[in-house]
Amino acid sequence: LSAHKPDTFHEALQLVWLIHIAFLYEKRFAMALGRLDQYLYPFYLEDVSRGRLTRERATQLVECTLYKIVETKRFNEHLINLGADDVVNIAIGGVTRDGSDATNELSYIILEAVKNCNIPGPNLSARMHRDTPEEFWDKCLNVIGTGLGYPALMNDEINIPALARYGYDIEDCRDYCMVGCIENFMPGKQPAWSDGRFNSPKYLELALNNGICMLTGAQLGPMTGEPSDFKTMDDYLVAVKKQMEFGAAEYVALFRNDNDRYNRQIYSQPFLSCFCNDCIERGLDICDGGAIYPSVHGAACMGIATVADSLAATEKLVFIDKKLSLSQLRDILASNFEDHEEIQRELKALPKYGNNDDFVDKYARMYVDIHAEIFSIYRTRDGGGIYIGIASNISNIGAGKEVAATADGRRNGMPLSDAASPMHGCDKNGVTSVVNSSSKPDFRQVACGTVLNQKFSPGMFASQEKRDKIKSLIQVYFEKGGQEMQINAVSREMLKDATKYPEKYSDLVVRVSGFSAYFTKLDSTVQQDVLARTEHANV
Repeated sequence: LSAHKPDTFHEALQLVWLIHIAFLYEKRFAMALGRLDQYLYPFYLEDVSRGRLTRERATQLVECTLYKIVETKRFNEHLINLGADDVVNIAIGGVTRDGSDATNELSYIILEAVKNCNIPGPNLSARMHRDTPEEFWDKCLNVIGTGLGYPALMNDEINIPALARYGYDIEDCRDYCMVGCIENFMPGKQPAWSDGRFNSPKYLELALNNGICMLTGAQLGPMTGEPSDFKTMDDYLVAVKKQMEFGAAEYVALFRNDNDRYNRQIYSQPFLSCFCNDCIERGLDICDGGAIYPSVHGAACMGIATVADSLAATEKLVFIDKKLSLSQLRDILASNFEDHEEIQRELKALPKYGNNDDFVDKYARMYVDIHAEIFSIYRTRDGGGIYIGIASNISNIGAGKEVAATADGRRNGMPLSDAASPMHGCDKNGVTSVVNSSSKPDFRQVACGTVLNQKFSPGMFASQEKRDKIKSLIQVYFEKGGQEMQINAVSREMLKDATKYPEKYSDLVVRVSGFSAYFTKLDSTVQQDVLARTEHANV
């Protein structure tokens, strides 16, 4: 391999590993391996046809590769502290460049290897579409049901149109993979991925307090009016949008300032450029016009349920029931519900996102529409788009510490809702209502990707009949416009026991948000966030 191209499956897989290690030495982490089942499949077929490779041996080789990737976490201390392994992403399934089904025998081999290894990484994403074989669905659910939380399930019918909005060739859009957790990317066609977090619920607070932070008293946003100035819900929503527009402008300015520090001449990337079309043909660096498409950046917008629930509660209590004025609500939130516990209980009891209630779900639709609009006017320095995503990883916990009490009944500093999921414990009408609510926004505007975390009891994967019900649920969710779903299949009782007796559960793996990890190595705040998710015992 030091002098010649690979001729066998083993050599091709070895080359992938060597390139991955080289990237690690350049301190490049979360580097996607892309569509492993597509570009390695010709090597697999050739070897099998010549009788020099069996399926069992191919599975062993993939297993060894997975173990070696996870082993590299010891090179990166912050990943150890996070409790996760290198979140390098592997994509399987989906469609080919011509739109036909891409599932092949290697797709199943990778699934089998992931199941056999039973380790929290590397990240595995299964692309699903309307013609995905039923057997592939079942194999994916079998692996998820072990408790690994892999693979995350991605909807081609949404992701491909979301990417196509940016003017890419449709064949390239069909060939997308994921980097990091869930971020959509076209391998070999774009400069390296970057993203950040956008703390959306903060702007509700600023709109309610004339741009002033309730936690510090600092003027963080524009002066959009006192709450007494807002005579209707629409008046308040106009102020919310203005605060978000200001926040988006600030976000992009900070991103550009950071991005522009890396001068494309001083920080040229010769090794990375070798793996990007058409850098060699153009004689240009990947960050200096060598790539076919410009760079993109993803703004991962947080707290969709916190925002939707809070706006619905504000409309109901203030503008419909007129139980409080908007000024009174502002003061109650600023006091962190001190001496207003009854109002807090009322707010918590109001309609919540995740229960198929249009009164609150309309604000989830608005959330996606507004974020898509306010970021659409910006471009990266070489003309690429600023994607939006509905994701948070575990940042919803830290972001919550920056946000005062909210009108959904959440207290000052508590975690925000997780990614695109309903607020923990607020989805009370079952998982069918969750997917009905979660598919109402137009996710074709979300090119970065979304994360919908769901938790099922392990018994839901115990029989073919039950797995078929989960499969049908997810298929309907995708048909209705859902973009992604990832599933935990570890019981709450086991997780609780693991917090008390971690020594008994050293190999317990759970899906966190965009990655899986050993549960006992997670920070206690992250453990509690996973524990708080609603567990569904039936469909």
